[in-house]
Amino acid sequence: MNAPVDVSFFPRDAKPLGSYRPYWAKRFGTAPFLPMSREEMQQLGWDSCDVVLVTGDAYVDHPSFGMAVIGRVLEAQGFRVGIIAQPDWHSSEPFMALGRPNLFWGVTAGNMDSMINRYTADRKIRSDDAYTPGAEGSRRPDRAAIVYSQRCREAYKDVPIVLGGIEGSLRRIAHYDYWSDKVRRSIVVDSKCDLLLYGNAERALVEIAHRLAAREPVERITDVRGTAFVRRPGDDTSQGWFEIDSSTVDTPGRIDAPINPYQTTSEQASAQGASCAQGDAPDSGAASACGTSAGGKKDAQAVAQPLRFVPNLALAARRSLPPRDRSVVRLPSYEQVKSDPVLYAHANRVLHLETNPGNARALVQAHGEGATARDVWLNPPPIPLTTAEMDQVFDLPYARSPHPRYADEHGRHDGATKIPAWEMIRFSINIMRGCFGGCTFCSITEHEGRIIQSRSEDSILREIEDVRDKVQGFTGTISDLGGPTANMYRLGCRSPEIEAACRKPSCVFPGICQNLTTNHDPLIRIYRRGRALRGIKKILIGSGLRYDLALRSPAYIKELVQHHVGGYLKIAPEHTEAGPLSKMMKPGIGNYDRFKVLFEKFTEEAGKKQYLIPYFIAAHPGTSDEDMMNLAVWLKKNGFRADQVQTFYPSPMATATAMYHSGYNPLKGVHRDERGERVDIVRGEKRRRLHKAFLRYHDPANWPLLREALKAMGRADLIGNGKHHLIPTFQPLTGCGTSGAAAKAGATPKGKGGGLGYTVNKDGKAVALRRRTQEAQEPQGDVRFRRADPRPGQVLTQHTGLPPRAGTQGKSAPKRTTGRRKAP
Repeated sequence: MNAPVDVSFFPRDAKPLGSYRPYWAKRFGTAPFLPMSREEMQQLGWDSCDVVLVTGDAYVDHPSFGMAVIGRVLEAQGFRVGIIAQPDWHSSEPFMALGRPNLFWGVTAGNMDSMINRYTADRKIRSDDAYTPGAEGSRRPDRAAIVYSQRCREAYKDVPIVLGGIEGSLRRIAHYDYWSDKVRRSIVVDSKCDLLLYGNAERALVEIAHRLAAREPVERITDVRGTAFVRRPGDDTSQGWFEIDSSTVDTPGRIDAPINPYQTTSEQASAQGASCAQGDAPDSGAASACGTSAGGKKDAQAVAQPLRFVPNLALAARRSLPPRDRSVVRLPSYEQVKSDPVLYAHANRVLHLETNPGNARALVQAHGEGATARDVWLNPPPIPLTTAEMDQVFDLPYARSPHPRYADEHGRHDGATKIPAWEMIRFSINIMRGCFGGCTFCSITEHEGRIIQSRSEDSILREIEDVRDKVQGFTGTISDLGGPTANMYRLGCRSPEIEAACRKPSCVFPGICQNLTTNHDPLIRIYRRGRALRGIKKILIGSGLRYDLALRSPAYIKELVQHHVGGYLKIAPEHTEAGPLSKMMKPGIGNYDRFKVLFEKFTEEAGKKQYLIPYFIAAHPGTSDEDMMNLAVWLKKNGFRADQVQTFYPSPMATATAMYHSGYNPLKGVHRDERGERVDIVRGEKRRRLHKAFLRYHDPANWPLLREALKAMGRADLIGNGKHHLIPTFQPLTGCGTSGAAAKAGATPKGKGGGLGYTVNKDGKAVALRRRTQEAQEPQGDVRFRRADPRPGQVLTQHTGLPPRAGTQGKSAPKRTTGRRKAP
C-alpha cells in the first residue's frame, strides 16, 4: 500500500489531530462498542466516563454516523467515552445512566435536524424515524438539542455542555424557524450550552477535550475555530478585537450619492428634482440657478453631477487596516432581525460571506437588552482536515454495525429491529466531505464547508475490504462510493492563494470557475481499483452526481455508465426554468440534455438498458405557477412520471430560507429600495399543493386542481385528450379510488354499480370500462398507478406514495399516504 498523500488545496496551520499527547486513560485500550450502560463500563474496567455523548439517533458504530465518529476520535486520544442514545427526555434520570462525566457532555440531536426528522414539508408529524430501531417514531423530542442540554444540566449541574451536530450548526445565529413561522434566538442562548461546535468538529473537539483535561475553565476557551459561545458585555476575553459593523461589509439599505461640495444649495435641490428656496439666489437668476431655462424647461447642462471619488492607489498601501484574525463583524441583533425581514436577509448574506476558513472573520450578534443583554460570538470556521487526518478518522476501529442492544431475538440487526438509515449505508463508503456547489436550499455547505476534504485511495480500499470481510450479509456489491456529492473527490482550487481569498458562494454557478480543477482521473482510478478487489462484484454510485462537472470529463461518464450504474441513475436538475434555477444556484437544463446524450451513448455502447431518473423540487422561492406548468409540460414531453416529489423545505440558515422568510434575494445584495430583488414566495397550502400537483401531473387525484389552475392561467389549451395535452378533460375511475377531488368530480364510487368508469390507455386517451360484477368491481386501477405494499423495514415518507404498514391504520398520527386496498 502507498502512503497517504496530502492533496489539500488550503494553506493549513492547524495543530494536527495526531500530535496531541494521549490522555492517561489510553491504557484501557479500544472498546468493541462505546458503552451504553454501567455493565459495559465495568466489563471495560472503567469506573467513570471522561465524556458522555447524548444523541437523538440510535447508536450505530459506523463512520457515517456523527456520534460514532466523534466517540472514536476521542477514544483515539485516550478518553473514555460513553453514549446515551435516544434517552427518555421527560426526566433527567436517564441522563444519569453512565454517571457524572469527568470532562464534559457532548450533545447532538443526531444526523438530522430534529424538526426535519420529525415533520414533513407540510408540517405533519412523520410516523417513522429512519434512525430508530424498527423505524419507530416519536423517540426524540422537538428541538432535541435544546431539550437534551436542559436535561444534562439538571442531571449534573456543574459539568460543561458542548453542543454539536447539524442542528447546532444550522441554528448558530438567530434563524427563521419554519415550524413556528418566526425568527428564533441562537441555539447557544436557548440551550444554555457552554460551547457550540459547528461544522465537522473533530479538530475543535480534540483541542477542547485536552484543554478541559488540563483543568482549563470552559469559560476561558474562547479562541477555538468553529466554536460559538455567549459573551457578556465587558468580558475581558473580548479585549483586543476590532469591531466592524456588518453594514460596511454589505449595505442593507439605500446608499445616498455623495454631495458635491462645490454646488450651491439651489443646485443641490435642482439635482435632486426639488424646487429652490427663495433666498438661495436673486430673483433674476433663480431660474438659472435652479437649472431651468427662462422657458421653464430643464437645462441638462446646468444640472451638476455628483462627484466620483477614486481611491488614491499610492495611499492604499499605507492604510492601516485591523488584522483580519482580530476583526469581528457585528450582525444586526436578534431583536432587529426578528422584526425586520430586510435585516434578516442582510445578516444571512453576511454570514455566508464569512464562511471561507481562509478569510472569514468572527461574527457577533447581540441577544437581549439591558440586564439580559449578551452577545453570541462565532469564531471563524474550522480548518478542514488534511488527507492524512481524514484517513486517521476513517481508519479508526468502527464495528460497522448497530450496538448489540438493538439486536433481535436471533442476534441480528436486519429483522424487526432494523435501523433503516443503517441499512441504507450498510455497504457504502464515504470518500470525501464538503461541497462547493452552494445550492441555496441545501445545508451541506453551511455544515461541512465548501472545501473538499478527500481520503487517500489506500484508505478507501482498506474500508472496502473491511466491508467485504466484516459486515454480515455482504453479497459483493458496494452500494455507494461517494459522499455529499459523487464526483467532487480531490477537486478544488488550482491556487491556495486564490482559494484563501475567494468569497464566492459557489464554484460552479453561474458557471464553473476557471480556477477549479475538474480532473476526474483520481475518481476513475478508485473505481477501477475498487472493483478489481477480490470478492467485489459491483460498485454502485448512489450519491448525488454533479452532471455539470461530469461533462468536463467524458471518460468519467463512460466509466460511471458502463460499470457503476445499477439500471437507474438519479440526478437532480431540480427545475427547467431559469427563474427558479437562478434562485437555487443550479445550472441550466441544457447541461442535463448534454449529459443525457452521453449517458445514452455510453449505455448503448455497453449493450445495457439503463435510465436517468431526474429529481425536481416544487414550491422553491422564485418559482411561479407558470414555471411549474412549463416543468410539467417538459416532464410529459420527455416521458417522465415522478413518483417521489420533493416540496421545498425551509431548513434553518439556508439562503433559500432567507428568501422564503424575507421575500428578498440575498444573492443579489439586499436593499430596501427598487435595487433589492424581490422573490416570488410560494406560501399557503393550496399553492404548495398546486406546485406539487404539477410534478405529478399524471395522478388523476391532481387533475381537478390542475384544471382549475390552467383555466385561471389562460392555458386551457393544455386540457384535452390528445398526446400534446397535459391532463385530460374527464375524471377517470382509477386505482386511486374516488376519495377527495376525484369523488367531487363525479367519478363512480368504489364498489357501486351503475354508470361507466374511465381509465387511460398508453396514449393518454380515455377508455370506457364496462359495468362489472360486484365481485370484480374493487378497482384495480391502471398498472401505472398501482401502489405496492412497502417492503419490511422500508422508510416511508409522504413522498413515496406507499400505503402504511400493516397495523398502523387508525392511529392518531396524520395520514400521509393512501389507505391499504382490500384484496379483490
